[in-house]
This record gives sequence, structure tokens and C-alpha cells, in this order.
Amino acid sequence: MMPWRPMTAACLPAVLALADAVHPDHPEDREVFAERLALHPAGCLVLEADGAVCGYALAHPWSIVAPPALNARLGRLPVRPDTLHLHDIALIPALRGAGQAAAALEILLGQASALGLPRATLVAIAGKQGHWARRGFHLLAPRDPAPLRSYGACASFMAKPLPG
Repeated sequence: MMPWRPMTAACLPAVLALADAVHPDHPEDREVFAERLALHPAGCLVLEADGAVCGYALAHPWSIVAPPALNARLGRLPVRPDTLHLHDIALIPALRGAGQAAAALEILLGQASALGLPRATLVAIAGKQGHWARRGFHLLAPRDPAPLRSYGACASFMAKPLPG
């Protein structure tokens, strides 16, 4: 298994290209990725093979009230976050099913626990709810449903309690 490493600004063009390829129906601007990296670099990871980015993961402290809207800048992180929001874990198709996404998830959930956050949240896009449910995430109704709608009609807000 290849190791995940910290993302740098130099990785952003390759990360954006991968995001566009993996999520053509959920495009996001370069500024969104750059801001996540600037606000919480520890939650920004890449996976490389032969010098090429073949996976990325983005997460940041957030609030359980609602997920950030798709393609929206955050401005700042909450002063008192109560969740680690998993923005995305994406891999090239050839690496799916080999445990790489699970490894990234483990790293990010470990970070959440180290920060003392009681849970992790994410938006499961259409067709991915079962995938995340098998990893311990459950459906959660956001207090503010407007941001969730930006991901499409079948998207779900999900949460996973963390030990400790």
C-alpha cells in the first residue's frame, strides 16, 4: 500500500484534474481546494504513484449544524468545532478497492480524535450512502438543509461518532 502524504500548493493542479475526472457532476473551483489547504493543511492529503497524484483527501474542523455548500469557500473555521468534516476522499479508478481510501479515512479520523472532536461528518452523494454506512456513518438531518441541496437531490448528510 502506498503512503498518504501532506498535500502542498504544488499538488493543487493535479488534485483539481483528479476532482474534475472523478466528480464531473460536482465541480469545484481551485479556490475551494486552496482555501481548505490554507485553513487546515493537516486534513489535506495526497497519494502518489510514480510521481503522479492518484488520490486526495480533504477534511477540516466544522460544525454539526450543516455541511459546507458544494463549491463554497469557508472563510474561516469555527472557533469551537464539534466535528471533522470529510470534504472528499477521491482515487483514480485503478486504486479503488485496494484499501487506500480506508487508509486515508483512518488517518483523518485519527486527526479528529487527536483534536478532541466527537464525530466526523460528510456528504454522501447519490448512490454512496451504503458505502459510508458500512464504515459506521449514519444519516443525520442537518439543522440547515440549504447547503446539502447544493450536492444534488439524493445527497445525504452523515455522521460517525468517534471514540473518546
